[in-house]
Amino acid sequence: MAKDTKDANGDVAAMPFEKAMAELEQIVGKLESGNVPLEDSIKIYERGEVLKKRCDALLKDAEARVEKIALDAKGKPTGSTPLDQD
Repeated sequence: MAKDTKDANGDVAAMPFEKAMAELEQIVGKLESGNVPLEDSIKIYERGEVLKKRCDALLKDAEARVEKIALDAKGKPTGSTPLDQD
């Protein structure tokens, strides 16, 4: 990726998931429409890649933090266990 493109995508690193996903959806819509000049398509595709990586990283982080709440016989929380332990 060119340095100017990297600089143009610097804002993505601090973007919350919902905002990154919304912009990614807009990019997909533009590219699917076929009404974007080739050079612009390449630029927005590159931004889409950066947004996708951001969304993937945020999802992976959230997945790592998700915990299953353990309940006692009365239905009260007793603690938590990692999601992937069954």
